[in-house]
Amino acid sequence: MLRSAVTERPSIPARYRDSALFVLLAVLFGGSFVAIKTGLRELPPVLFAGLRFDLAAVTLLGYIVFTRPRSTWLPRTRGDFVGIGMAALFLIALNNGLLFLGQGATTPAAASVMYGLNPILAPVFAWWLLGDRLSWLGALGIGVALSGVILIVQPSPSTFTDASAIGQLLVLGAAAAVALGSVLLQRVGPQMDSTPLTAWAMAVGAVLLHVASLLVGEPPTAVIGIGPETIASIVAVGIPSTAVAYAIYFGLINRIGPVRANLVAYVVPIFAALMGWVLLGSSVSLWTLVGFLVVVAGFALIERVTIRMELRRLYRRFEDTSPKQTPPCDD
Repeated sequence: MLRSAVTERPSIPARYRDSALFVLLAVLFGGSFVAIKTGLRELPPVLFAGLRFDLAAVTLLGYIVFTRPRSTWLPRTRGDFVGIGMAALFLIALNNGLLFLGQGATTPAAASVMYGLNPILAPVFAWWLLGDRLSWLGALGIGVALSGVILIVQPSPSTFTDASAIGQLLVLGAAAAVALGSVLLQRVGPQMDSTPLTAWAMAVGAVLLHVASLLVGEPPTAVIGIGPETIASIVAVGIPSTAVAYAIYFGLINRIGPVRANLVAYVVPIFAALMGWVLLGSSVSLWTLVGFLVVVAGFALIERVTIRMELRRLYRRFEDTSPKQTPPCDD
């Protein structure tokens, strides 16, 4: 398993930290859709994905080199090298290459639903490769959360029957790649810290994406003469939504497991809709709000044990801090 500073039984602040990081991850991934939409106006999709990870790898590696001892960020064990390769292939190259290609060939609504199958596929791979089993209430919660995503994106029946079927299959392939890659990363068990592993995986994944860009016939000269808006979109996607977001994501895979970490795919459409409303003036319908509540209900089913423990802890804390009434004294 990836080495982490937290113990097997994390303190209360650590649990709250992971919850806050989970929400931040959804915000960063959700906000990337606005920047990606802007960048794809001038750049071919796989090349754009490669440039995204070029910038992210340089940023994260630079941060690590200047803030950590050399012994902590160089891969040393076989598990480290295999983990970097698995993450680069599945979580970076296949995930982003297929996703960017698929988004260009289908509607955003269909892409959101197909990519939302990632949290359903992750428990299947975890059961197959790790022996982890999901309870029937957990499985029900995943289904409820997926229905909330469908309510948010509101795909029409024709969305899944028109000529964009190939694009939907590509996005489904991206969802399968990230689900399988996150489980394989935990199975391989690299010893190095998750942040430098993320940086090295980004660097290798960027190379793979540029090779794939050439193989699909995208001209590398497309970067010449791009406008300031496209440059800004590369920076916006490359640093906060990739360098920062993927470091958070790899750390969550380490601490809470791939199944729970991949549930972020259900929260991303909520923040994508909110970012579109704030930055692009897109409307937020009543169904978006209803879908948000359904997603929350699904999460409540999945995390019912954790929620129950936290409510009991808060109740005990309230009892301890409430003023105690002294019994009357007998004269």
